[in-house]
Amino acid sequence: MSDSDTIEVKPRPCWIAGHAEQGERTLTVYHPYDGTEVAEVSMPGADQVERAVAAGYDTLMLTVDTPVAGARLRDVRNGMTVPPQLTLRTFVDGATHPRWWFDLLTTEPLTFASLTSSEGTVAELIDRVFDPAITMADLEWMRGQWPGKLVAKGVQSVADAQRVVAAGADGVLLSSHGGRQLDRAPVPLELVPSVREAVDGRAEVLVDTGFTTGADVVAAIAMGAHAALVGRAYLYGLMAGGQRGVARAVQILSDEVARTMALLGVNTVGELRPEHVSFRP
Repeated sequence: MSDSDTIEVKPRPCWIAGHAEQGERTLTVYHPYDGTEVAEVSMPGADQVERAVAAGYDTLMLTVDTPVAGARLRDVRNGMTVPPQLTLRTFVDGATHPRWWFDLLTTEPLTFASLTSSEGTVAELIDRVFDPAITMADLEWMRGQWPGKLVAKGVQSVADAQRVVAAGADGVLLSSHGGRQLDRAPVPLELVPSVREAVDGRAEVLVDTGFTTGADVVAAIAMGAHAALVGRAYLYGLMAGGQRGVARAVQILSDEVARTMALLGVNTVGELRPEHVSFRP
C-alpha cells in the first residue's frame, strides 16, 4: 500500500489484508513537509509510523526519488487532477462505456485518504506537498523510528545504494519511478548486478520500472534481484475487473513466469543466471 492510496492506513477486513497473511505487508511512504504547513497533507512522519505499526505492516518503503515532480506531460495533456475532473473528453469517452457511468453515479467519489482536493495537476500537488530537502538524515531518522524492515525506494546508482544501506536500510529498491521522473535515468534492471555486488549481502536488492510481464520478472531475478515489483499490471486488472481482475492479473503473471522458465530450460528460480538475459548493445 501507499500513503497516497484511496483508503486509510489501518487494519480492515479486505481481500488484500486477508491474503497478506501469506506474506509481508509493505507500506510505501513519501517525505512530506510538516503536516501543519501544507493543508493538502495529513501524514506527519511519527504519527504515520505509529499507525503503520498498529496496522500490522512489516516493511516501510521510503520513496527517495520524488523531491520534486517530473514534467509528467501526459498528465498535463489529460488534465489529471486530484480529485479527477470531468471534462468534455471524459463525457465523449464515457459515452461508449455505460457501465462506467453507472459506477460513477452510484458509488462514492474517488478521493485520497491522505490528500484532500487540490487545485492543479498531480505534479503541482507533489511540488507543494513533498519536501525537496530530503537527505540521508531523514532515512536515518526513519530507521530510528521504524521497528520493521526499511527499504529505500528510488535508488539509481551504486554509490547511493551503498549510502542508504550504511544509513540503515534493509533493502534497496532500484527504480526510476516508472520512468516518470527523470528522462534518460539509468535503467534499473541494468543496475542490479553492480548494486548486488556492492551491498554484498548487507541488504536485499529489489527492482521495478517497466515490469509488465512474467518474463520481465524472470529477467530481474536472473540478473540478481531478490524480487521485482509490478505496478501497472495489477492496476490494469483492478480497473478492468476489481478484485477478480487483480487475481486474474496475478495469475497471468504467474503463468508467464512458469512459461518463461520452461522455455529457458530451468526448473527452479535458483537456476536463473545473468546469461539467461541479454541486453541490446
